[in-house]
Amino acid sequence: MAFFDYKPGLKMLDTEFVGFKWFVFAFDDPELSNVLRNTLVLSFLSLLSTPIAVIFAIFLMEMTNSRLRRLIQTISTLPNFISWILVFSFAYAIFAPGDGILNKVLLNLGWIPKPLNPLANPDIVWYFQTAISIWKSLGFGAIIYIAAIAGIDQEQYDAASVDGAGRFKRMWHITLPGLIPTFITLLLLNIGGLLNTGFEQYFLFQNGLTQSKIQVLDVYVYRLGITLNNYPMSTAIGMAKTVISVILLFSANYISKKLRNQSIF
Repeated sequence: MAFFDYKPGLKMLDTEFVGFKWFVFAFDDPELSNVLRNTLVLSFLSLLSTPIAVIFAIFLMEMTNSRLRRLIQTISTLPNFISWILVFSFAYAIFAPGDGILNKVLLNLGWIPKPLNPLANPDIVWYFQTAISIWKSLGFGAIIYIAAIAGIDQEQYDAASVDGAGRFKRMWHITLPGLIPTFITLLLLNIGGLLNTGFEQYFLFQNGLTQSKIQVLDVYVYRLGITLNNYPMSTAIGMAKTVISVILLFSANYISKKLRNQSIF
């Protein structure tokens, strides 16, 4: 489809073969640079936030009250199973400028002179969306690290305790090094998916004021293909994104193998 002047309803071979025409058009589109900027910024913010799941898992496993630990783990994992439509509904109910819960509370307390509107503030939209992503995925992401912690030899902790190491020293010298292989593996996979920031979240949260900052590659491809009916160009961009993702994954894997002698394949 990306190499033909495809029109819906016609057979592929009945349409004109145009080679790399749509790839050239895609990369000449001035809007694509802004879309790539948004995609890369949101992806890098997501990568910078990955250690949060590690820290959360470590402190969760260090809790001595098992009932409280299970309760926190359950509560933090539940948002992962909530659809983005419900997440947007919750966010709107909390942050809406008119009748949002947050604005009502802050205005009644006299802490703000006028309602806040983080849902339509382009200056903070990248950080706001990153915070929502962290809230939704933190508990589920920590499960992987909790499983890795459970696999660390308990005799190492016992030996460290005998040598007089406190809780934080055991965390720093045993738990954290034991999580590094898992962290590196997940980081390599995340680098490979640098251009796959997702669709539902940014499609639902975009509006007229934030579209220039929140339109990522997946939303852009959707708009080209479904809204503008430009199936060949959207397919060409999707193909290019896949090729770049594979190159990023193999490059990150090669660098990791050279620096740490550790890779995922």
